Amino acid sequence: MQTIHTLATTTQQIVLQAPETQAEIFEYVFDDTLLALSFVVNIALAGLTILFIVAMGRGVTDPRANLILVATMLISVVSISSYTGLASGLTISFIEMPAGHPRAGEEVLTMWGRYLTWTFSTPFILIVLGLIAGSNLTKIMTTCAFTIAMCVTGLAAALTTSSLVMRWWWFVISSLFFLVIVYIIMVDWTAEAEKTGTADLFNTLKILTVVGWFGYPILWGLGVEGIAVLDVAITSWGYSVLDIITKYIVTGLVVLYVAKEPESITAGLDYGSTRKAVATTSDD
Repeated sequence: MQTIHTLATTTQQIVLQAPETQAEIFEYVFDDTLLALSFVVNIALAGLTILFIVAMGRGVTDPRANLILVATMLISVVSISSYTGLASGLTISFIEMPAGHPRAGEEVLTMWGRYLTWTFSTPFILIVLGLIAGSNLTKIMTTCAFTIAMCVTGLAAALTTSSLVMRWWWFVISSLFFLVIVYIIMVDWTAEAEKTGTADLFNTLKILTVVGWFGYPILWGLGVEGIAVLDVAITSWGYSVLDIITKYIVTGLVVLYVAKEPESITAGLDYGSTRKAVATTSDD
């Protein structure tokens, strides 16, 4: 009996042992090829997307069209930076799951850097969608504020180890913020896009975005942070595929449309001016 008890204790210690230094986490990531590729592929796609936007936007002259292109570029700028942080082990940690969790007592990989990606990139996605729909600044800023709150509370859910109930409560709060954003996109902006004349493009973008975004909380719930049905690598790839759809594919569609400078997008050279031109009179 003593031998069995000793063996069980040793096994538990091995399970609980996890990389601690950044170098160890880096090695851990690249020892798992599937996990590493979920980061590297997105770094490459983000870089290619930036080059694509630069190439397609060279002939665009309208300030409003340029604003949309810059916002789309910033989505990939944030992504390439964030995924580099994940691949390097900088924004990854091992945390111990609380009592009641399927992997309670174990230290599991938490990719908290993904929440940084979403916090800084999703506002730019919403700015693009809002501008294409022809919405006003108030609604655009409202969605940006709620998406930041959604991502920060999602991060809190992932990092809370004091109580399983509190982890899920943070998740519920984050989901409620998400539903506010969905309402604005599906109801308010859909109606505005009809009036603006961008309904065809906007409807495609909203489906890709909203359906894709619903996948994130589902993956959270099924992944190691939730009920742990999916392992870390599969969860990471799930998030990466959703990022590819809601960021790079959406960006491609937007850029191809905006680069043609249709009337529904353009706003004239005075758009966004901080001061109007002053008319002068001559004494002649």
